[in-house]
Amino acid sequence: MIRNRVLQSWSGCLTSMRIPALKALFLVMLVRLPFVLGAGGSLAGTNSSAMIVVVGAPGEDAYATNFLRQGSLWATAGQKAGMRVISIGGSGEGGTNDLELIQNTLAGEPYDGLAELWLILSGHGTFDGREARFNLRGPDLLASELAAFLKPIRRPVMVINTASSSAPFLSQLSRSNRIVISATRNGNEQNFSRFGQYLAESITDPQSDLDHDGQVSLLEAFLAGSRKTQEFYQAENRLATEHSLIDDNGDGFGTPSEWFQGLRPTRRSIDSSAADGFKAHQRFLLRNPRNLLDSLEVRESRNNLEAQIEALRERKTSLDPEEYYRQLEVICLKLARLYEHPKDSQ
Repeated sequence: MIRNRVLQSWSGCLTSMRIPALKALFLVMLVRLPFVLGAGGSLAGTNSSAMIVVVGAPGEDAYATNFLRQGSLWATAGQKAGMRVISIGGSGEGGTNDLELIQNTLAGEPYDGLAELWLILSGHGTFDGREARFNLRGPDLLASELAAFLKPIRRPVMVINTASSSAPFLSQLSRSNRIVISATRNGNEQNFSRFGQYLAESITDPQSDLDHDGQVSLLEAFLAGSRKTQEFYQAENRLATEHSLIDDNGDGFGTPSEWFQGLRPTRRSIDSSAADGFKAHQRFLLRNPRNLLDSLEVRESRNNLEAQIEALRERKTSLDPEEYYRQLEVICLKLARLYEHPKDSQ
């Protein structure tokens, strides 16, 4: 039986694996448990990935400290990851056109390649029923404007908008090679958002590491930040006025944290052919020591192979069991060879 051959072939591959979490990964796949643990991404200790941290106009002084702290947490994490960190806003200087700075900064970024681009928006947002805005010093940033600024960029992009009324940004920015997070599920959730603070704290918090692989993925941080937001409203006995969403399948709908069980969504949008969350679980800021050694090319190869496994898993019920395990064996052996001889993939 092919399934037996898979198990036999993996006895040697698993022995050669250096990290216990990786051994658990492949054992999990073979016993048909739900999620393929992502171990990929595209950041290294020093690399050409970039993070743009935008702190919006505070509106009231009471919010300024919170937004500045969020921006500082993201910038510090990006610097620890060896990224180029560009900070916009938050200095308190008057007469500044931050919209122009954002446009020029994005225009100066490489459009292609494997290096990631993270864009963080911390501040207030508004929605007039037609267009969502992120409040800046000077002219505000429209969702449609940001979509136009990002349109030429084909490298992996993560856009994290933790402002109120941020959901329309998600629907406008969604693309196949992007991960977009919003603090709200629609434009009408216009109250101050607390999700941004919890997400910024969670991205480097070891407690957010649900699969215990020594690193926090963007999905894990999203789930942790969303949970802490819900706990805040419950503790205060208040009706929640924000409901965060994540989109990484390009359908523009987004998935709330409540739809996840562990790291897998148990539901998906009606019109979606793929579930949200898988790609976000392949993106990290701070990596475990083993993954820090891998090049962008190796990480991209690993991501692609893991994506093939996920796609195969989606088709499992339509395949004959023998054919399913035959295809799984082919992909898993490629993945094992990549871990054992990473330089051969470059």
